[in-house]
Amino acid sequence: MNILLQAAPSGGMGGMSSTILMMVAIFAVFYFFMIRPQQKKQKDLQKSREAMKSGDKVVTAGGMHGRIKEVGDTWFLVEVADGVRIKIEKSSVYASSADVTPN
Repeated sequence: MNILLQAAPSGGMGGMSSTILMMVAIFAVFYFFMIRPQQKKQKDLQKSREAMKSGDKVVTAGGMHGRIKEVGDTWFLVEVADGVRIKIEKSSVYASSADVTPN
């Protein structure tokens, strides 16, 4: 009974470095095509919220249209109908109604 032992390929370190290089390349693709554009979009949205002032028309995350009557540090007082005012967190106001295009 003869058992033949074969040696493992000697390219072990070369395979490891190519695997690490591939992982770095995948992370770079994710960063430049997914993470970075999302961060830029969030920054632009934050700037537009900070620029909103009393009298601007807005649309909330819930789809309610109204006009800003008062601005606080973290909230807006929005009039949605004559004499009907609601306090809304700034983070839930996504667009002014001037930016929304009708379908």
